[in-house]
Amino acid sequence: MGQRIGFGVDVHRLAPGETLWLGGILIPSDLGTVAHSDGDVLLHALCDALLGAAKLGDIGSNFPDTSGEFKDIDSKELLGRCGRLIAGQGWSVVNADMTLCLQQPRIRPYIARMEEVMAGILGISADRVSVKATTTEKLGYEGRREGVTAYAVVLLENR
Repeated sequence: MGQRIGFGVDVHRLAPGETLWLGGILIPSDLGTVAHSDGDVLLHALCDALLGAAKLGDIGSNFPDTSGEFKDIDSKELLGRCGRLIAGQGWSVVNADMTLCLQQPRIRPYIARMEEVMAGILGISADRVSVKATTTEKLGYEGRREGVTAYAVVLLENR
């Protein structure tokens, strides 16, 4: 049985008047992500990690932001499509580990729900999905609340 590791990263600018979707759930915040889709950086990074591990390109090549089809799309739909793409190639998710970098809001109260949502979409148990967060100690664009970054790594196995 073969295994592959995939890594993904996504960044979005933050602005007033936008919504903040993280890990498939809406987070109350005075700032939200500016994006073609719903701007869920955590799901986008996870999509890239999954696609990369299966050598299926990246989120931009599979779901281009130049296409009207993906305008304002729910990123949970994108993650579901990525899950089906990797499954179609005979891969299944062993585990996923993610880190979110943003100053505010604090996301600790939402982490368990994020893990449940992502696991449900991928058809795996929530104990295989881990989300962590850091504030970056007020350094960089995340610390100044100008943007948010997410990192994801996944382990896939061939069934």
